Amino acid sequence: MWDSDDADEFIRGAMRWHFDPATGSPFWLAQASSLGFDPRVDVRSVADLRLFPNVVDELRHVRPEQLIPRGYGDSAEIVGVYDSGGTTGAPKRVVFLDDWLQRMITHMLEPLDRLGVPLGLNWLGMLPTGPHAVGHFIGMAARARRGLMFNIDLDPRWVRRLIVSGQQAQAEAYIDHLVEQASQVLLSQEIGVLMTTPPLLERLARRDDLLAAITENVRLIMWGGAHMDTDTHDLFRNEVFPGIPLHGVYGSTMIMGGASQRLGDTELPTFDGFGPYITFSVVDPVSLEPVPYGVRGQVVTSHVSKSMLLPNNLERDTAIRVPALPGQPGDSLADLAPVQVFGDEAVVEGVY
Repeated sequence: MWDSDDADEFIRGAMRWHFDPATGSPFWLAQASSLGFDPRVDVRSVADLRLFPNVVDELRHVRPEQLIPRGYGDSAEIVGVYDSGGTTGAPKRVVFLDDWLQRMITHMLEPLDRLGVPLGLNWLGMLPTGPHAVGHFIGMAARARRGLMFNIDLDPRWVRRLIVSGQQAQAEAYIDHLVEQASQVLLSQEIGVLMTTPPLLERLARRDDLLAAITENVRLIMWGGAHMDTDTHDLFRNEVFPGIPLHGVYGSTMIMGGASQRLGDTELPTFDGFGPYITFSVVDPVSLEPVPYGVRGQVVTSHVSKSMLLPNNLERDTAIRVPALPGQPGDSLADLAPVQVFGDEAVVEGVY
């Protein structure tokens, strides 16, 4: 068994697993000859993951079967194939196996007990489902917390397409459609956990009846999928939804999950990795060298687990580099914000 409590030993074990012809995935075994180094010899620590090229763009066309490590044999419990949001072009696809998903859900729910959120609450998710993993995650989270899950589906690609093509009125009409569907749940059911994006949370708060229902019933607001600046975060937390914990998740298909917002009073919304599985670094976008603590740079993510290897991915986000929590490898991220252009594509978030 290569799993280890020591982050660097974990990485060395993962390299042996993913690059052994008997256990590695066809995708990474095919990549090995062109890397210019031997991961089983040269990748000795979390920091060494920067040796890898960024291969995530290849996930736009790779067959998902090629991503499953051979070491699982016939025992791989495949949960599904999920797409990225498509913000920067054609979507990328990954395969989720059940062992990783269970670990991720457990990690994602851990802060809820510390926030005092009771079991048995019903959840409302205004999130992408369909090809996107987040809707599946939240349904599992609600069940794990002994609650019922209510869903309002949204298509972030359609909203983004309307905005890019200048059809702002149509985009607004679609958002109104989402809010109206949410109102039918919020006004008729007792919802204890609301999970949505910052733009949709703002739209919900515009309606007095929905704001009253949220204030009366909701015990936790989880947000993610789009960025929330510090001023908006403070406004939501202190004036719009006072007394309701506001808990963010920085999620990405390419990290195969999400990073939770740090609890407690922090000057800026801060997100911590889930090391050694999900780690971050904050770098200068030109030199790709780490920026000093307290300085804004571009986010690099790495995912390393038994089921998947996605190291050294330059993301479409910037953040202020802050020290990780004790025992966590890599950096933590404060005050996340989108880049304006990524991969020659304008970055348009829309509602997700």
